[in-house]
Amino acid sequence: MAGPARGKVAVDVEECKGCGLCVESCPPKCLKLSPELSHYGVHPARYTGHDCTGCGICFYCCPEPGAITVFRLASPPKAAPAPVQAGGEHAPAL
Repeated sequence: MAGPARGKVAVDVEECKGCGLCVESCPPKCLKLSPELSHYGVHPARYTGHDCTGCGICFYCCPEPGAITVFRLASPPKAAPAPVQAGGEHAPAL
């Protein structure tokens, strides 16, 4: 994925069923199933820490309410355009 991450995902391992729907539905593939088992005996999803676009598809695919929270990060401020001087490229023809 080009550019910095535009989002961040928080997975509540107490709520995650380990079904993997979020992992399969994530376009940038920034979610994985954890190799460790939760206390429920499932492999919960985890955020890899990079490449999230903040699209929220994982949130909408998750069957467990409250297991996934998606945060959209504020975009960096854009540079202001250079001021156009009078008589510039769009000056009237004489």
